[in-house]
Amino acid sequence: MRGQRSAVKACGVSGAEQEVALLELPEPSSPGPGQLLVAVEAAGVGPWDQLLNGAGWDVGLRPPAALGVEGAGKVLAVGAGVTWFAVGDRVLAHEAPLPGGSGFWAERVLINADHTAACPPGLDAVHAAALPVNGLTALQALEKLDLSRGQRLLITNGGGGTGALAIQLAAAEGIEVTATASAAAAERLLGLGATEVVDYHDPNWSAKVRGGFDAALTIATSTADAALPLVRDGGRLCSLTSDAPPEERGITSWDLYIEPNAAQLVQLAEQAAAGTLKLAPEPVPLSEGPAAFARVVTGRAGGKKIVLTRA
Repeated sequence: MRGQRSAVKACGVSGAEQEVALLELPEPSSPGPGQLLVAVEAAGVGPWDQLLNGAGWDVGLRPPAALGVEGAGKVLAVGAGVTWFAVGDRVLAHEAPLPGGSGFWAERVLINADHTAACPPGLDAVHAAALPVNGLTALQALEKLDLSRGQRLLITNGGGGTGALAIQLAAAEGIEVTATASAAAAERLLGLGATEVVDYHDPNWSAKVRGGFDAALTIATSTADAALPLVRDGGRLCSLTSDAPPEERGITSWDLYIEPNAAQLVQLAEQAAAGTLKLAPEPVPLSEGPAAFARVVTGRAGGKKIVLTRA
């Protein structure tokens, strides 16, 4: 019986649109066919987590429930039909919808095996948990933008978790990247491969860059309209903030929403383990989850990726 299961520590919500708080939740169910039960060692926090609580992203949350759609840990139990993972394996995943109705900000979570990647040696749980949502979003956006070596890309909010990874992935393919970010982040982003960094605090930032970009990836809210005139005729614009402008001058414009993808996550994890994809996680104990969530959703994370840990 569900009521007889032992409690697990978690950070989440007790009901729809309730405040984020520390909770004790029932032990998740045993994994069904195609599922894994994972002991969470670390879980990523992002601005998207505020959308899970009845605010625009239906991931099947059934409060009281933990938030969080990404994390890393060890397999505790394997459901029927899963032959490629075993108890004790280290894994990472982005999961949405959540098959157990509860997320990664908990001691244990139920996820789908086919959305899960093996965690390579050399990638610790904190760095692994920092990767899934930001990494998959950056990779999926760049794959759809389909740029070639020597082409030019504009990225807004290059200093954030997704932007910094997009800069690295694009630069590795020989794409020339101009990014908007704070002046304090400029040196870091140039070191990650950006060709030019423009201070987004300048209200005239769009006039300070050379236009004719082959594509734009807009990650900062309300920058798509400013970016569109900087894209050449026939170019492409991908918005991660659901505000892609109407298409004009033959420019293809769309909003992108992340999808779980284990194969892509394996690729990203291997690059991170090899050190060719750099992450900047800040581990925070699960017990400080509500404050960490507040920092992220109010933009006070300072360009760091906050990761909740069991400790």
